Amino acid sequence: MRGKLVVGNWKMNGGLASTAALLDALTEGWRAVPGRAVAVCVPFPYLGQTQAALTGTSIAWGAQNVSEHRGGAYTGEVAASMLADFGCRYAIVGHSERRQLYAETSAVVAAKAVAVLAAGITPIVCVGETLAEREAGATNDIVLRQLEAVLAAVGDAAARLVVAYEPVWAIGTGRTATTAQAQAVHALLRARLAVAGAAEIALLYGGSVKADNAEALFAMKDIDGGLIGGASLQAGDFLAIARA
Repeated sequence: MRGKLVVGNWKMNGGLASTAALLDALTEGWRAVPGRAVAVCVPFPYLGQTQAALTGTSIAWGAQNVSEHRGGAYTGEVAASMLADFGCRYAIVGHSERRQLYAETSAVVAAKAVAVLAAGITPIVCVGETLAEREAGATNDIVLRQLEAVLAAVGDAAARLVVAYEPVWAIGTGRTATTAQAQAVHALLRARLAVAGAAEIALLYGGSVKADNAEALFAMKDIDGGLIGGASLQAGDFLAIARA
């Protein structure tokens, strides 16, 4: 259901020592706030460490990716049921880096969302356009097409999703969509989700969110929080965003 949510995406960063230090800083610095949730999505090797550190705290955890397959001869892949064994509450599917670097199609993203839901985990479904697509005026078509693939696959389970709008041109570039640009896309997504019976799910913004712009972004009517990349690797920055 809709509520304030800030999720850290650590991407391929960290080690045993740095992960321990970051988790310690987060647990020491974060105090639960009603109606506001915080989570971190960590690399697969550190899920056990994260589970041990965060169990019993108000911080949830999850994975950055998942296989669309339940199991079998898929060397190097990780099934949703395996994530469930580590207590994951969330799994990111369709991040723009997965779409661009690993050629994940919207059909694959949709299949991953189905697999995650079947394991009792919440998919964080990412949608977003490139700079060329925005400049061509295709933003709405692109994000709706990406969302439609997932909605068609999950059916009545749409109300169990989290959706993150992440303009590709703003990820790791220091460029951020204006509050008006971000709100316009979030409003579009929420209107489509309403038709699917999922108007009250959390919609997140991702793309160079920092402590100094988070408050303005999160104040928008249809933006419920953020999917945070680089800033989530520094506990002070991440917690400042979570408090915004």
